[in-house]
Amino acid sequence: MSSLTDVFEVAGDLPEIARTPKRAPKPKHGRLLWLRLTAAIVITVVMAFPLYWMLLTAFSTRVDLYAPGLHLWPRHLTLDNFVQPFEAFPVWRWFGNSLFIAVIVTVITVVCNLLAGYAFAKLRFRGRNALFLLLLSTMMIPPQAIIVPQFKLSVGLGLYGSPWSVILPEAAVIFGVFLARQFFIAIPDELVEAARVDGAGHFRAFWSVVLPLCKPLLAVLVLLTFMGEWNAFGWPLVALSGDQNQFTLPIGIVADLQGQYTSNYGAIMAINLLMILPIVVLFVAFQKYFVEGLARSGLK
Repeated sequence: MSSLTDVFEVAGDLPEIARTPKRAPKPKHGRLLWLRLTAAIVITVVMAFPLYWMLLTAFSTRVDLYAPGLHLWPRHLTLDNFVQPFEAFPVWRWFGNSLFIAVIVTVITVVCNLLAGYAFAKLRFRGRNALFLLLLSTMMIPPQAIIVPQFKLSVGLGLYGSPWSVILPEAAVIFGVFLARQFFIAIPDELVEAARVDGAGHFRAFWSVVLPLCKPLLAVLVLLTFMGEWNAFGWPLVALSGDQNQFTLPIGIVADLQGQYTSNYGAIMAINLLMILPIVVLFVAFQKYFVEGLARSGLK
């Protein structure tokens, strides 16, 4: 009987146990969110620190820069690093040379890349894939390997010492052709065929149908080409003469502001701040299309 009583007592307690709510396990999403937020903050600080150090150096005096110890805030704010280089060197002329070369190269490169990418993606002609692979294989040739024949060709054409000696060899980069081709392949062929049925030629179909869909691709090509040419140093150093008035910003910073035994780091960082402004403005203006263009072009 005692055992039956125990059984009934336990059976009677079962509904009460069932009615008691169980403690829900703590969600792991909150911890994961905090871990992601912490990692994002750490990565942001690490990536933004060089820019902060550039600002710190640009607004610091030379005495503070050479003072012992680590200083994360300038002791004496100064604008001399921004004033002295402009008085001693033709910095604005360097800025104009860099802007002229970068804009012309960007325009020529974007036009050639769009037309070539459209031809390789939408036109059918004999040897198309073989020619495209041949062009892609040139990307494996390092620029240093062709700098001597490129220099001889520039001298032979009478371009040495002029901005065109930098512009023409840098135009129509093969990587842009590959990027444009990958983007155009994702556009349905039916759109081009419908334009062709309505009597449009290849160029009209490209201009009226395909090009309006290429805003993300245009953003990517413009940003990558302008940024690469704006920061170019090796070939402009060879192709331009030793005249200060023909220097670009990267060459002027190294040739005049950075000496053999001593360097004016404050002035160098001040000019570098001026140098990154066009890139920041372009990226902020085209950021939306830039990300979309990379995603739609198949780049991971």
